Amino acid sequence: MIDLRRVMELWRQCGVVIRDSVFGLLFAVASLLPALHGKGTQVGDLPMGPFDALALVAVALQCLALAVRRRWPAMCLVLVSLGFVLDQVRAYHVFASNAMPIALISAGAHMERHRRVTVVVLSMAYVALALVLDRLGGTERVEGYVAFYLALALAWGTGAWLRSTRAAEAERRRHAAEATRAAERTRIARELHDVVTHHVTAMVVQAEAARYLTAAPDRLDAALGTVTDTGRRAISDLRHMLDLLKADHDSEVGVPSAGELGALVEQTRQAGQPVEFTEEGSAAESAGSAEFVAYRVVQEALTNALKYAYGSRTVVVVRYGEKEIGVEVSTDGSGSRAGSPGGSGRGLAGLRERVNALGGEFSAGRRAGGGFVVRARIPAGCPS
Repeated sequence: MIDLRRVMELWRQCGVVIRDSVFGLLFAVASLLPALHGKGTQVGDLPMGPFDALALVAVALQCLALAVRRRWPAMCLVLVSLGFVLDQVRAYHVFASNAMPIALISAGAHMERHRRVTVVVLSMAYVALALVLDRLGGTERVEGYVAFYLALALAWGTGAWLRSTRAAEAERRRHAAEATRAAERTRIARELHDVVTHHVTAMVVQAEAARYLTAAPDRLDAALGTVTDTGRRAISDLRHMLDLLKADHDSEVGVPSAGELGALVEQTRQAGQPVEFTEEGSAAESAGSAEFVAYRVVQEALTNALKYAYGSRTVVVVRYGEKEIGVEVSTDGSGSRAGSPGGSGRGLAGLRERVNALGGEFSAGRRAGGGFVVRARIPAGCPS
């Protein structure tokens, strides 16, 4: 049995000229059938003439030109028009004369240049054809010529509408692709900020502290070891994130969750920040993106604590509920900013966008008694 899907696939793989050639050949065969003689388009109402050698030329011009109706629509329109004029002047009225509206639709849809000039030239040629047919004894009334001209204009307009529709769809897809790329660049920028800023901040703070431990070799070695471990973690996290950019990546690769907060807090402690960490409840299996966002909130808040309140008491509280995850990170403001790298403010803005995207609430600001506090309420159950 013939596999129709395979046949259709092979057909689509053929070039557009080959596919249109088949259409033109079918038109030519139909035009040569005796039963279809005189079944073509008639303008001028001249008495039908005998089918002679010139009739074959008219058929060839109008049918074979359809092979290039999409590749070279202007050439197709010129050849079909010549064949149509020959057909009407000689009054063959072959079936191939029905190719004229097809050529007009194709030209209206696929011509890229000189469209207005083409319309003017065709209109003038049609007027000349009408005058010639009238001199040859045509009995067509003026309204008949006008009606046929409007039919031809409708064919051109149909092609122009198809062209504008196709262009609008291409523009919509382009805008959608640009929006997708912009969203992806924003997402990658956020991930880079979260991963790089946290680790590098910790390394800078640790290295700054190591400068004052030259008199205590044991403590200096431990501090430098911590810097090394932090750098390795940064490299590992960056590799995980680069894996996410691969087309065949596993969606779970390198995506931290709230369950890894303990390691994050411990890393911050090793950087010299006193952190009190409290977890209330346990994360639901359906927490989805909420866990990831909660992790990022804590990570950014601890990064800012290292930058702007180094050495101050920092409290991290994470509450897991059935429908949401609550996060609060606060500092008492008694620390120092010495040696910490400055920030751009992108981190908190990115967190706000993340939380708002899940329908949650986010706030960050100074406390009345000094220090800084970050709070987030993140609805659970959003798919990752």
